Amino acid sequence: FLLSAALILCFDSAFVWGKMGHDAFAYIAECHLTPKAKKMIEKYIGTSIVHYASWMDAYRFEPQYAHTSLWHTAWVDENDEYDPTRKPDGNAIKGIEDTMELLRDYKSLDDSTVVVSIKYLVHLVGDMHCPAHIKYTTHDTKYDVLFEDKYHKPHKFPIHSVWDNEIITTTRIWSVSEWADELDRLPKAERQAVAAGTPRDWLHDNAVVCEAQFEWAKPGQRLGQDFLNEALPPPGPHQRNDR
Repeated sequence: FLLSAALILCFDSAFVWGKMGHDAFAYIAECHLTPKAKKMIEKYIGTSIVHYASWMDAYRFEPQYAHTSLWHTAWVDENDEYDPTRKPDGNAIKGIEDTMELLRDYKSLDDSTVVVSIKYLVHLVGDMHCPAHIKYTTHDTKYDVLFEDKYHKPHKFPIHSVWDNEIITTTRIWSVSEWADELDRLPKAERQAVAAGTPRDWLHDNAVVCEAQFEWAKPGQRLGQDFLNEALPPPGPHQRNDR
């Protein structure tokens, strides 16, 4: 289960987070699971992890899961390092770390606890990589922009929604596997280096890269093709690396 959390990170552009994005993220993870990990996970959830990629978004407001509603974002300080003092009772990193620690002794847990923990990991590691889910102490992350549709007509959106969904649905009519082919390009050595890190390492790396968003998309700015050229994955060979 720890391996599933680590290998979810094996692509070179963190580009997900609406339903399509979360599904692609989980599919990439599944393609990199060891046979043993995949078999063990399927033993508990009975299906592909892709099936539950957006489960936390669907159930976060149900009474029994209301405590997870704040888990989907994480704060970083002025050095882009995880700041545990902000929202200490609920953030993505705490949710991931607590869940990983719980699963270290998964054989002692009841099946329902293991199942919900897998669902948490699959979703939260994706969320912590979304530009809009990183909360910067040095930047305002709540503002609106004018995002052009495919007919170049601008529509007002919160920048969060642009990153969560609009970029993906406006620019590509692709399946989950096609998105995965576009994103999953890291060589084996780089994947192993990423997987050797911790959730806090991954958040820091992503926060550094995603700080460019504040130059690409300013409050009230009209975002067209130039923005998409920056935000979308760069063109490259469509190939899978050592599943």
